[in-house]
Amino acid sequence: MEIEKVLTVAAPAAKVWDMLLDPTVMASCVPGMKSIEVVSDVEYNAVIHVKISFISAKFKLRTRIVEQRAPEYLRAEGTGEDSSVASSLKQQSEIFLTALPDGQTELRTKVTVDVVGRLGTFGLSVMKTKADRMWEEFSQNLAARLAGGEISGADQVTITRKEPQAPGGPAEAAAQAAPARAPVRAAAAASPAAPVAAPEPAFAAPAARVNGQEASRASVSDGGWWSRLLGGRGGSGRSIHIELRRGDTALTVDWPVEEAGKCAAWLRDVLK
Repeated sequence: MEIEKVLTVAAPAAKVWDMLLDPTVMASCVPGMKSIEVVSDVEYNAVIHVKISFISAKFKLRTRIVEQRAPEYLRAEGTGEDSSVASSLKQQSEIFLTALPDGQTELRTKVTVDVVGRLGTFGLSVMKTKADRMWEEFSQNLAARLAGGEISGADQVTITRKEPQAPGGPAEAAAQAAPARAPVRAAAAASPAAPVAAPEPAFAAPAARVNGQEASRASVSDGGWWSRLLGGRGGSGRSIHIELRRGDTALTVDWPVEEAGKCAAWLRDVLK
């Protein structure tokens, strides 16, 4: 289906151009718009509600501006789908702005859209009638915004901006964070009796007991149970006593304080 519309607005081309690229303006002007996510300056995700005959669809749209010559020409491509009504669409739109001698601007748009699924079964006349109504409402809303007025009955639209990922994505970020743990292990080996600022293990494994007390997140105090484990109770212990329980089975291990580093590494492996 191809649609071509022309609108004359009382504003210079530069102002019209800026408003067409402003998500907050388009959110209030486009009929049925529910939300807009700004992915980048040329990429947008949106949710729009459209009702055709007895079918109400809520399309998830992905739009990308592929060409622009400010403030005269813009071309965008997009896709959308609504699995609840088994329908999808693919569209390409062009916008032409022409400055008029009286200071107004002619806005001309050409849209090619293919709709498949349940909505695609409606006749061309039904689809064009719906497009005409949406264009008329859009034109009125845009004129109101250009005049600085409010749009009556406009829905509340959620607008968000997608946060950029760290360079290289999650994998690189994890690789950069990993070396920070190395000094912790090295410190444990070099100074076995010193408190070690190591991350606490996840306690989905068997319950561990240190010097007769259950080692849990609730028992972390006075510098943490890792500090007491590697330094002994108050620094006076001659050995590290560990008791592991799984059901009715218990395992007791005594480590010399001098080998606290090896003990810490072993216990981390056990509690993984």
